[in-house]
Amino acid sequence: MRDLNAPVPELTDASAALREAIDRCGYYPDVVTDSLAIAIANEPIRAFVLQHEPTFDRDEVRRHITILALTPTRLIVGHTDEHAADDLIRAPYASTSTEAIPLNRVNAVVVNRVVPNPSAYASTKADPVSAGGEVVLTIGWGMVNRIDLEPAVCADPSCEADHGYTGSVAADDISLRISAAADGPAGIQQVLDFAAALSFATTK
Repeated sequence: MRDLNAPVPELTDASAALREAIDRCGYYPDVVTDSLAIAIANEPIRAFVLQHEPTFDRDEVRRHITILALTPTRLIVGHTDEHAADDLIRAPYASTSTEAIPLNRVNAVVVNRVVPNPSAYASTKADPVSAGGEVVLTIGWGMVNRIDLEPAVCADPSCEADHGYTGSVAADDISLRISAAADGPAGIQQVLDFAAALSFATTK
C-alpha cells in the first residue's frame, strides 16, 4: 500500500530499462527505438509503460505496441503497428507515430482499478498487485474530448415535456488497459508507478 505522506523518490534515468523492455518485447526493436528517439530528443526517461497488444485481422495476427514515456518536460506517446503488404507497399511493413505533449498541457490523469478480493487487500501491503486485477490509465491533454449525452428528465414520472439533453465532457486522449491476466503483476505495478510519476510531474 502506498504511503500518501511518504516523500516522492528521486527519479533516475530509465532510458536503458526502456530499451531493454523494447528488446525483450521483440517487436521490431530498432524501428520502435528509432521512432521514439526522435520525440525523446535525448531527454532522460523518468518512467515508462510498454504494452504489446496483438490484434486479429481476419485470419492473421497483427501486432501493436504502445509506449508512454515521461521526460522531465514532456509526455511521449508512441504507437507502432504491423501491416500486411498492399497495393502501394508490396512487402509487409510497420507504421509508427509519436506525439510529444508538454507536461503543462496534461490536464487529466485518471486511474481506474479493479481489485479482486478487496477484504484481503490490507494483508498484501508488501505486494498489493500480486492478487491480480486490472488498471485502466486514461490521460487527457485537450486534443480529444468525449461527449456523453442523454435525454434530460425531470422528477415527475408522468411529465412528457421535452427537457433537452444533459451530458458531460471528458478528456480521453489515450486510454491504456493493463490486466494481471494479460500483462502480469509487473505490468500492473509499472502502470501504477507511471501514473504516480505523471501525476507528480503535472503538479508543478
